[in-house]
Amino acid sequence: MTASVYDKYEAVIGLEIHAQLLTHSKAYSSDSAEFGAAPNEHVSAISLGHPGTLPKHNKTVIDYAVKMGLACEAQIREFNYYARKNYFYADLPKGYQITQDKTPICNGGFVKIKLKDGSTKKIGLTRIHMEEDAGKSMHDQDLYDTLVDYNRAGVPLIEIVSEPDMRSADEAYAYVTEMRKLVRYLDICDGNMEEGSLRCDANVSVRLKGAEKFGTKVEVKNMNSISNVKRAIEYEIIRQIDLLEAGETFTSETRSFDALKGTTFSMRSKEEANDYRYFPEPDLPPFIADQAYVSSIREQMPALPDALFDKYTKELGLSEYDAQVLTDLKEIAAYFEELIGFTSNYKAAANWVMGSVKSYLNENALEMADFHVPAKNLAELIALIDSNKLSNSVAGQRVFPVMIEQPERSPLNIAEELNVLQESDAGFIEGLVQQVLEANPAKVAEYQGGKKGLLGMFMGEVMKLSKGKADPKEATRILSEYLDK
Repeated sequence: MTASVYDKYEAVIGLEIHAQLLTHSKAYSSDSAEFGAAPNEHVSAISLGHPGTLPKHNKTVIDYAVKMGLACEAQIREFNYYARKNYFYADLPKGYQITQDKTPICNGGFVKIKLKDGSTKKIGLTRIHMEEDAGKSMHDQDLYDTLVDYNRAGVPLIEIVSEPDMRSADEAYAYVTEMRKLVRYLDICDGNMEEGSLRCDANVSVRLKGAEKFGTKVEVKNMNSISNVKRAIEYEIIRQIDLLEAGETFTSETRSFDALKGTTFSMRSKEEANDYRYFPEPDLPPFIADQAYVSSIREQMPALPDALFDKYTKELGLSEYDAQVLTDLKEIAAYFEELIGFTSNYKAAANWVMGSVKSYLNENALEMADFHVPAKNLAELIALIDSNKLSNSVAGQRVFPVMIEQPERSPLNIAEELNVLQESDAGFIEGLVQQVLEANPAKVAEYQGGKKGLLGMFMGEVMKLSKGKADPKEATRILSEYLDK
């Protein structure tokens, strides 16, 4: 089918993101919420739903949900209660899920995404609510039976439901990327989609451009990476347009994504969805999120990517590209924030973090937590360069590697030991210049005859003679004076 046919349509996309919260215990019991334990190790009578057991609030879960709401500029609900969502499946030990139905803790809000053309777009949020996770069914461990691991049952989640504001797979990709960045900045979720701690379902429909009515919505599940979210949506958009162009109709359904084939396939029809029979959870009292409580959470909020981006571009004078790279990861931003507390050369600080520091981490498959050079020491290295005591190349190639191996040592001490501190004494450099010119009279004549490009050759000889210690700026000035006499 030609591209012009696809151009007649636009996609309408809304995403539901489940973020598993980084609490020590589960949502309504004291069982550990740690990932990676042996099957059914983190369970108790409460999380298994034994008769006579009662759940209780986990205040940290509420704190984290409010943090997320504030980060998205949502309205925080004051009066909150939980609901039971009833359905019967092997991985749900109680036969129901404790969630929020009529009273989500956060309403409205938005997240800003950056589009490919550099502009930004606000993606509206419908709600953020708290709930507990189900267990995990394992179909490949036994030939005849499905096994169930209940370690995850009861682990706290927030579900973030967007408005259907996205119009392409690229926008959905940017939205999930921004959401993962936010939960990591807030330290409420590790954002690892591969481990299932951040999960995304996409509601996708298509309609003719200019139409107001939405098309038939299809929900796509089981996308375990941000790139797979994009791939699944791209496939689903094309599939739906092809069906419409062929004159076929299709029903609202839930589909799964096959990452190997890059296709979606039907799981179940939406018309067959269960009636969850929501009703208020009788064993958990309502809770009040009053203004004093919300204000106390607001005071704990860290600086978020948008605010840091504005600070770096508007206050520090960095480029948008630099600001974007520096704010992509919370750990990088935190280190840069510490670094600029010791130096006012913000561009140099940005260059070192984006260049040598990130290169070292990437080449060695390390995280920022594995980088142990104190920010104060890196700032001292920048100061040595700024004061012409050390060349940028020598700092990067000779001093910085030693700082990584011996992070407690000062760069000045290392430079002195390596004997690489620059010499800017005019008398010392004049002596070197005279030696080089006396050794190359023919080249001097050529330079004075118009071959000004030979200046680089003379500089190379001066630096070689000084073993790299001559201040390049001072050496260039003195060389030019002698050659232009």
